[in-house]
Amino acid sequence: ARSGAAMGEPLKYRTDFDKHVVTCNFERRGWERWDPRYDDDWHVFWASVSTIKQIFAPENGIRLGDHQIVNHFPNHYELTRKDLMVKNITRWRKACEKEAALEANGAGQSNGNFNNTGMSATELLPKLDFVPATFSLPSDYSLFVEEFRRRPDRTWIMKPVGKAQGKGIFLINKLTQIKKWSNGYAAKDPARWKSAEERRAENEKTESYIVSRYVQDPLLIGGKKFDLRVYVVVTSYRPLRAFTSRLGFARFCSVSYSEAKADMDNPFVHLTNVAIQKRGDDYNESHGNKWPIHLLRLYIAGTRGEAVADELFRGINEAIIYSLKSVQNVIINDRRCFELYGYDLLIDERLKPWLIEVNASPSLTCTTEADGRLKDRVIRDTLAVAVPPGKLEATAGGVSTTTAMSRLSRGGRSNSVGVAGDAYEKEWARTGGVPESV
Repeated sequence: ARSGAAMGEPLKYRTDFDKHVVTCNFERRGWERWDPRYDDDWHVFWASVSTIKQIFAPENGIRLGDHQIVNHFPNHYELTRKDLMVKNITRWRKACEKEAALEANGAGQSNGNFNNTGMSATELLPKLDFVPATFSLPSDYSLFVEEFRRRPDRTWIMKPVGKAQGKGIFLINKLTQIKKWSNGYAAKDPARWKSAEERRAENEKTESYIVSRYVQDPLLIGGKKFDLRVYVVVTSYRPLRAFTSRLGFARFCSVSYSEAKADMDNPFVHLTNVAIQKRGDDYNESHGNKWPIHLLRLYIAGTRGEAVADELFRGINEAIIYSLKSVQNVIINDRRCFELYGYDLLIDERLKPWLIEVNASPSLTCTTEADGRLKDRVIRDTLAVAVPPGKLEATAGGVSTTTAMSRLSRGGRSNSVGVAGDAYEKEWARTGGVPESV
């Protein structure tokens, strides 16, 4: 096997994920597609999570060479599977609570630097409340019932742990609705409640779900609910080396928000997933119900003040970095791996950010021309930090290394390593994407 590309020899890329924004970035860097008929080896593999599972399965006997790199860590699911994300963050928070109790008695053991965060556990603990109360079903059903009965006025959201794009999600406000779900009860909405026979056929009866407290007071813009998609690249967990992109966006619902019981089953009111919203009559194809995160920040600063906007985005960075810290000692840290995460966060009316989930394969489907340019830039920046010049080849071939990625420090603050382009923001403004029209 080769140890890397020789001077002037192009890298070979491999992918089972043929999205234009990925392959065009490879070829723009002068890389060539790996062909098993003619090429002995490959250097960069942009693979699906199922392929990664096969690569790292011990029984398959596959070993990556030092000159190869793939786009997922072996057990990335510790952060990207909904139930495991909550489990790991909860475990880390409990460790912090235990250390804070010791500190209160003068017996702390972290010397004011709990888990290398630069803070004592007492200082850190209030910052770890960024995930809504969540329970795994069916295993935590009794605990959930106890919590539900403490606050019967709350609405909860049910999600299958292994699905994406809004599939299988629904809201509940009564315990009987969970019983209907568990029994495969056929209710008035056949798309949500299926017969027991259908559930068995689809093997959904035993599928694990999580149930989370629904954020009932989301920040609204133009009367509509939205969430944030933030791109984060991790090139190492030990030491933790992470970058956050300034090229994220807000995803809006197409129908005005309502807490009315009659609207509980309306996905166009409650679910921001583009895969859901684009099926609605009010979906805006010109901007895809999306708004650049830079303009969202300007809106917050203009309506709430610059200091408030700074605090909000500081909280978003902290939620990201502390979620990564929670799995730092759990993820298998293979130096031949990197990860592009799609973080989904919700902002409530008090401008508190809530981490909803982390995606291992954020959608690279381009809904608009501007969306395509944004995602092209995200992949370009991802490769610039994950496969920098000289990592696998002797020359970079003149590829630009200016990125819109900012390095996350251990305290959740960002240190700029590049300058953000504004082409996407200009395009958004040109197509009329203002809050009132989203």
